[in-house]
Amino acid sequence: MRMSALFNRTRREVPSDIDLVSHQLLIRAGYIAPLAAGIFSYLPLAQRSINKIEQIMRSEIDAIGGQEVTMPIVQPAEVRQEAEHWSQTSLEMGRFKDHNGHEMVLAVTHEEVVVDLVRNVVHSYRQLPALIYHIQTKWRDDPHPRAGLIRAKEFTMLDSYSLDATLQGLELQYQAHYQAYFNIYNRCKLPVVAVHSDVGMLGGLKAQEFMYLTSIGEETSLFCDNCGYSANLQVAGFNKPRPPDEILLPLKKIATPHTSTIESLAELLHIPTSKTAKAVFLMASPAEITPGEPVKEQFVFAVVRGDMEVNETKLANAIKARALHPATEGEIRAVGAVPGYASPLGLKDVLVIADDVLPDCPNLVAGANEEGYHLLNVNYGRDYQASLVTDIAAARAGHGCPNCSSPLRGSHGIEVGNIFQLGARYSIALGCTFLDETGQSRPVIMGSYGIWIGRLLACIAEEHHDERGLCWPISVAPYSIHLVLLGSKNGSPESTAQTLYENLCAAGIDVLFDDRPESAGVKFNDADLIGLPLRLTVGERNLKQGKVELKYRTAEEGVLLPVEEAAGRVIIEIKDLEEKLKTGA
Repeated sequence: MRMSALFNRTRREVPSDIDLVSHQLLIRAGYIAPLAAGIFSYLPLAQRSINKIEQIMRSEIDAIGGQEVTMPIVQPAEVRQEAEHWSQTSLEMGRFKDHNGHEMVLAVTHEEVVVDLVRNVVHSYRQLPALIYHIQTKWRDDPHPRAGLIRAKEFTMLDSYSLDATLQGLELQYQAHYQAYFNIYNRCKLPVVAVHSDVGMLGGLKAQEFMYLTSIGEETSLFCDNCGYSANLQVAGFNKPRPPDEILLPLKKIATPHTSTIESLAELLHIPTSKTAKAVFLMASPAEITPGEPVKEQFVFAVVRGDMEVNETKLANAIKARALHPATEGEIRAVGAVPGYASPLGLKDVLVIADDVLPDCPNLVAGANEEGYHLLNVNYGRDYQASLVTDIAAARAGHGCPNCSSPLRGSHGIEVGNIFQLGARYSIALGCTFLDETGQSRPVIMGSYGIWIGRLLACIAEEHHDERGLCWPISVAPYSIHLVLLGSKNGSPESTAQTLYENLCAAGIDVLFDDRPESAGVKFNDADLIGLPLRLTVGERNLKQGKVELKYRTAEEGVLLPVEEAAGRVIIEIKDLEEKLKTGA
């Protein structure tokens, strides 16, 4: 491709409203163009990189038995309603009505569409296992899109769906995807780690996320460097040391004026916060709602030890809530509790969820449900009972690993992919069954697996850049080499560059040929900004010696090559880059 004909415009200035380096560079180098918040056009350079990423994905998923399909971005709303998945994503879905008044949605996920497809195709165990996938556009009406392609409203994903007769078959396909995803990221030269995660709105048996660890990431994961435990904050467990046994002392009410926080209470009584019980009040939305009907929320009284915090994801999963939000003072007082001085003692008809460490923590200090007073020696079981006792405490860096008790380390990251064992949830809801060997009807067992392609491109840019611009790995670079022609008066460089361009193209090399009538400074700056792995410069000064310059994008200096050897050397260097990528060198 000649740059004189390339649909592209580079920019010297950094957009003032953009903080993320990868976002800045993708716009400055002419890869993407914003249309609106969270909505982008992919220009030719980006599209070529996207195509290469997609081909990597196709080859890896094909290798584990995948068959590519294309499923629609527009879905009838009743398909999602039939699967009881409507309420969990309804706020983020783009919705409209067709000319016949039927309610339609833009795809956020495709699980329901897959099940509808499978129930009309798969009828016998002989058709299982199977694996289908597609690369498709999605729409999520995120109210706060940011960070460019990393959190966009419109995005493209690789989605694959495994179909099995048994849970054992699902586990095999899950593990196959686990390795295939690592293969994809390795070929894109993006370092990732896998962490245990919440099944979220998709539901199912278990899930893992693939995280690109970076300080710009909005998500935090916890890692144990001793045993290898890893999980995101939503589901991470931790070792909760139990205090020594004590004789259960009688309840005692004491005045504690101006101590509406755990910290002020502990300071007043000269005790550690671990000797207190913390009350957290939330309103829970039910997991399933009926469109058009008012949502009936439930008041939740969560109790954790005073040195801990409530993990709302764990709590929501425990009570099967779609969402949680803080209760108002009026809602708290309506159940008989007093903000700042509350405890579950004496309350009736309240959903109380207690952290699983509390039954082993004797003689805690808790609120007396009276302004300015607390109770000493509160004990679970004797003084109050919970509707449910389970792990609802939030893990954090420094806590002990749940497996080996070594300190957990926290790292920020960006989720670039996920894998889910869905089990039979959607199959049962939508009547997707098959006949087994005995003729009995059984639900198809499913897995769901996804990678954000635009987000992956942005993360690769975030990982591979310097102060001058992008530095693409050979596997995803839009072109393998940037051929730069420096102008002259006698026409010799033009002839030589043209010959090199034709020879390299004939050898199957992707070449971006800068034939524009610009200065050397402009061309070199653009080459660094665009970030192709190699640059071959043809200029009058070096041609007087019969040579051209070959330079790696990440190298400070180039090397001079005889003109007649240049094309062959470029081919060798490109093959060497590809080989190093395969071996991880």
